Amino acid sequence: MPGFLTRWLRPGPLKATEDIEFEPGKLPRHVAIIMDGNGRWARKRGLPRVAGHRAGVESLRDIVRACVDWGIAILTVYAFSTENWKRPQEEVDALMNLLVEYLRRELPELKQEGVQVRAIGRLEALPLPARQELARARRETAGNKRLVLNLALNYGGRAELVDACRQIARAVLAGKLRPEDIDETVLKGALYTGDLPDPDLLIRPSGEMRLSNFLLWQLAYTELWVTDVYWPDFRRENLRQALLAYQQRERRFGGLKI
Repeated sequence: MPGFLTRWLRPGPLKATEDIEFEPGKLPRHVAIIMDGNGRWARKRGLPRVAGHRAGVESLRDIVRACVDWGIAILTVYAFSTENWKRPQEEVDALMNLLVEYLRRELPELKQEGVQVRAIGRLEALPLPARQELARARRETAGNKRLVLNLALNYGGRAELVDACRQIARAVLAGKLRPEDIDETVLKGALYTGDLPDPDLLIRPSGEMRLSNFLLWQLAYTELWVTDVYWPDFRRENLRQALLAYQQRERRFGGLKI
């Protein structure tokens, strides 16, 4: 990989940034995170993979609190992909049980802190207990305004685009939409995230340099920030470093800075 690209994507050593203030008005509105590295974190410690997933839940709790404290409006996290069903059944079951446990345990605090829980993906394929807890969390937090916590579950970027195309095709067949009226706005509105702004910042822990089928449409002009820190070790200080790096970026969206 060219050195300039490595420097652009990967941060340097973590520095103490507690006393560095964020620039007013320059924080990202929408942060997306690929919660990666749980298995490798566990393997390095001689632990089962599920131990890494459980530790990753603690990171999510800390990052949600940090987003509330710092005024981030939307946090979308990649929790379970359409490809993750290929993993051993024991691990899949553990992940679904962790989802139920997280929602049950965290719901009172999420409600108190003004967090609105949402979920995107082909949710109908999730086990019944997971769907029930998601439905309860979404219902009981629907009016909250401080932070949208958007859980990507049984989510795939390609699957989302397929589902959007099917929705548009049904509208055309029903006579509600003309083919010539289909544009980027129509397609965006048919996505799972149709009522949300695209992410401003994508964070990828664990050092991997790929999107992994995550928000393929929405990330077209998103700033990328990659760290070698595994997700179970990722905490608000790591998030602070990502946000400070984001504030140094020049976002031109294909244009030129005047």
